[in-house]
Amino acid sequence: MNYNSMDEANRAVLDKIVGSAPFLVDVVPAKEKIKELNEGKVILHAGPPVAWENMTGPMQGSCIGAALFEGWAETGEEAERMLANGEVKFIPCHHVNTVGPMGGITSANFPVLVVENRSDGNEAYCIMNEGIGKVLRFGAYSDEVINRLNWMRDILGPTLSKAIKLTEDGLNINVMMAKAITMGDEFHQRNIASSLIFLKEISPFVVQVDMDDNDRKDVIQFLADTDQFFLNIAMAAGKSVMDGARMIEAGTVVTAMCRNGYEFGIRISGMGDQWFTAPVNTPQGLFFTGYDQDMASPDMGDSAITETLGVGGFAMIAAPGVTRFVGAGGFDDALKTSNEMTEICIDHNPNFSIPTWDFQGACLGIDARKVVETGIEPVINTGIAHKDAGVGQIGAGTVRAPKACFEKALEAYAEKLGLI
Repeated sequence: MNYNSMDEANRAVLDKIVGSAPFLVDVVPAKEKIKELNEGKVILHAGPPVAWENMTGPMQGSCIGAALFEGWAETGEEAERMLANGEVKFIPCHHVNTVGPMGGITSANFPVLVVENRSDGNEAYCIMNEGIGKVLRFGAYSDEVINRLNWMRDILGPTLSKAIKLTEDGLNINVMMAKAITMGDEFHQRNIASSLIFLKEISPFVVQVDMDDNDRKDVIQFLADTDQFFLNIAMAAGKSVMDGARMIEAGTVVTAMCRNGYEFGIRISGMGDQWFTAPVNTPQGLFFTGYDQDMASPDMGDSAITETLGVGGFAMIAAPGVTRFVGAGGFDDALKTSNEMTEICIDHNPNFSIPTWDFQGACLGIDARKVVETGIEPVINTGIAHKDAGVGQIGAGTVRAPKACFEKALEAYAEKLGLI
């Protein structure tokens, strides 16, 4: 379709975002939905394309953990040799309708959340949240980590799959998010309300599943304990919505932001699948006892799909309770951050009304033109991993998307349109 102006094209993209209908419809092994994972030893990772030698320590650690989980290697040393000598193929999650938190590492037998965007008929996938402590997404790969992944594969995933299928029509994610944003969530660093809403919605069906009672208790307890469980649901929803929106293939709306610890990458609606990258920044924030800024890994993860959707760091005002945790000060700082982000967005999303922002909707449509014009770089809430493999999370904070990505995207789009 041809558009008379850039603004008209951008509005068409925004209309797709606002009109989206993401539903959680299943949990399945990744290989059932992602055919590339059936083609030998394949690992999906966060961010734009990256080679093994350029991966950060925690991303390499996550890859080692995946190799152990899949049974490709018996020891961490054996797995590392396999990964370094080219036996494993790496593919960005975004290239196969998928997103992954932090390292984003996803292999064939990881259970993934399946989100269907019913407005455009497309699906997106994301691994489930592993909970707290030593976890694969932050680069840990001890026996504790692998044992939990085995339990998620064998018990948690199949249980949730059966429970979701007992619902009448899947779970409406927009409705859950609309409720939770009024309860203090921004869907990146704070998901307490949304995770509890998910537990409320799914529990009546979990109790109907024919299964061992102790396993059922473990599932309910894990969901009750995992404050960030909904993050991965929000990520899959964001991916499904933004992939639906980028079917327009015109305009300057940012349709993806992600990072691999080496480069930050963005896509814009008018340039389709093409990545525009720049060196990634390192998050600044608050650290757990015994850790400091010098130990922090450069930024990584596909979870910035939440900010791309207009929540996460852009909706800091919705979650003033989390601002201290990410080192962003108090309420006034949260308000300042969200107000600043409106300057690089086109509109507000009526689906996600924020009471603490005088009931304005969340930010809608990051415009690459506005980022370059104002010099305001998008802010992202994020966890902070230790720069060494195997350690895990050491804090939380914020990071900025480098302006150079947006400059490159606009130059390429101008050239495509014959303007330069």
